[in-house]
Amino acid sequence: MSLTIEDLPSPNIDERPCAVDMLILHYTGMQSARAAIDRLRDPVARVSSHYVVDEDGSVVRMVPEHLRAWHAGVSYWRGRRVLNDCSVGIEIVNPGHEWGYRPFPAAQIAAVRALCVEILGRHAIPARHVVGHSDVAPDRKQDPGELFPWRDLARDGIGLWPEGEGEGDLAEALAAIGYEVTPGSPVPAHVVTAFQRHWHPEQVTGAADPATVGRSTALAMALR
Repeated sequence: MSLTIEDLPSPNIDERPCAVDMLILHYTGMQSARAAIDRLRDPVARVSSHYVVDEDGSVVRMVPEHLRAWHAGVSYWRGRRVLNDCSVGIEIVNPGHEWGYRPFPAAQIAAVRALCVEILGRHAIPARHVVGHSDVAPDRKQDPGELFPWRDLARDGIGLWPEGEGEGDLAEALAAIGYEVTPGSPVPAHVVTAFQRHWHPEQVTGAADPATVGRSTALAMALR
């Protein structure tokens, strides 16, 4: 798929202190694409992203990839914080859980897939570093949510998907994957929910059911 990208620069940028090695996917969580783009370009809002992908598959670039956009906020993944420093952020137009969460149209996902492939071709981003906003900020974010087709993207080399089920400690598995949890300790429900939204979307309950434990331990074992 050939992408046509419109440039609508955001003033909410600064210099990167390090190389890009993460890709973080979001949904806009607003009532329209225009409202989301206006906010991401508003200097008062102090938020931005590198790209916005509309439901019809059109793509807007707001921040060049060599600069830092302000999309992840307070965040953590695999021992690191301030993930804006090292990540590219893609906002995917969807009203989100607050305004009527709905499936992502095929044209939109095709554009997201093509854009991700291009980004991964430009930067050394390992598959374990392709995550959702809810993965890196599970206590406050839900996006891109359980309707996002992570499994399909993983088949195309965009991120990871666990095969089969493993056995072991849930907290140890989630820590190995990248979440901020302490092995051997109880896992907060919001962290379990974040994992489920990404890797067990059939059951987003926050409860550590056997399928969640099995899927998380299988993914952790694949990362060793």
